[in-house]
Amino acid sequence: MDLGIKGRRAIVCASSKGLGRGSAEALAAAGVHLTLNARTKDTLEATAAEIAKTYGVEVKAVACDITTDEGRAQVLEAEPAPDILINNAGGPPPGVWSDWGRAQWQAAFEANMLTPILLTTLVLPGMIERGWGRVVSITSGSVKSPIPQLGLSNGARAGLTGFVAGTARQVAKHGVIMNNILPGQHDTDRIGALMNARSKNEGITVEEARAGAQAAIPRGRFGTPAEFGSVAAFLCSEHVGFMVGQNVLLDGGAFNSTMG
Repeated sequence: MDLGIKGRRAIVCASSKGLGRGSAEALAAAGVHLTLNARTKDTLEATAAEIAKTYGVEVKAVACDITTDEGRAQVLEAEPAPDILINNAGGPPPGVWSDWGRAQWQAAFEANMLTPILLTTLVLPGMIERGWGRVVSITSGSVKSPIPQLGLSNGARAGLTGFVAGTARQVAKHGVIMNNILPGQHDTDRIGALMNARSKNEGITVEEARAGAQAAIPRGRFGTPAEFGSVAAFLCSEHVGFMVGQNVLLDGGAFNSTMG
């Protein structure tokens, strides 16, 4: 399917690997020029070079901390007029409610709620002026079905979801479409860290932890960054012009519900 976005320009956050990279590759395959962001310069630049070589699009790499005002300014200096923004950030560490004080909550809110809100706020005026834009925020399946040990993520991402719900309906008339993707368990570094934690907590091997987690998913496996990226790219396409403020669950059927 032609996504109708060849030649558009996108900012993709946390895109040196994992779900961000999967999204960046899918956009590049559709002919979108990219500005990639991550903290680790070497990994980011290697990813950017590989995507540029593979897909023949322009790829800029901006190594910075997107959770800071300075980091956001650097990214927008590299790409001042994005047509597409994919908000993405690694989740906060697992734990239990008694582990989390003000500092832990503040860090979670900064990374997983305030950063995407502020970055979206910075790019929306230009999108509105040009009459076209796509903002896709990567949140979590925990927004629909809370995961007890990921309470920091549950709370911060739920706040972002509320912001998107209201804002999407304000900007849609200008041709700017905002939606969220709610990933379940995908085979990334994040799932590796969670499986390691589960292994230690339950006294089982990492392989046993992975097998148990995958058995609980109706699809019988973890998702892949590539298939996630395909959905992200579709949500950035011309075909979603009437799809406003939705939360697309991508979890292999793990959330059990008749109607969403």
